[in-house]
Amino acid sequence: MKTVSRMLMLLVLGVVLVTPLSGVAQKTQPAEKTLIGYVSDNHCGLKHMAGMGDDKSCTLMCVKNGKFVLADRDHKRVYQLDKAGQDKAREFAGQKVKVTGRLSGKTIRVTSIEAAT
Repeated sequence: MKTVSRMLMLLVLGVVLVTPLSGVAQKTQPAEKTLIGYVSDNHCGLKHMAGMGDDKSCTLMCVKNGKFVLADRDHKRVYQLDKAGQDKAREFAGQKVKVTGRLSGKTIRVTSIEAAT
């Protein structure tokens, strides 16, 4: 009987301790943001090297040995794109885009990418 009482007490204690933590995790998730910039690669970043062709050609060539990034030339920042962003960025290589997602440090957890005007 004592073992059942102890098990029940541990279960109740576990629920009491875990429930508030799940609420904290939900509140601390960053809100979605939309950032505007150019789909580039992590080698070139904000500026492509001379003699590499247009932005699209350079990005597609350099990304073979790297990753796509969002280059915010106005604010001189480069953001990494998560795996979903890597898949979505290819069709916009070298283009000005609007990227929507959750920003975590310098990485964007991408929800969507669309052409910007």
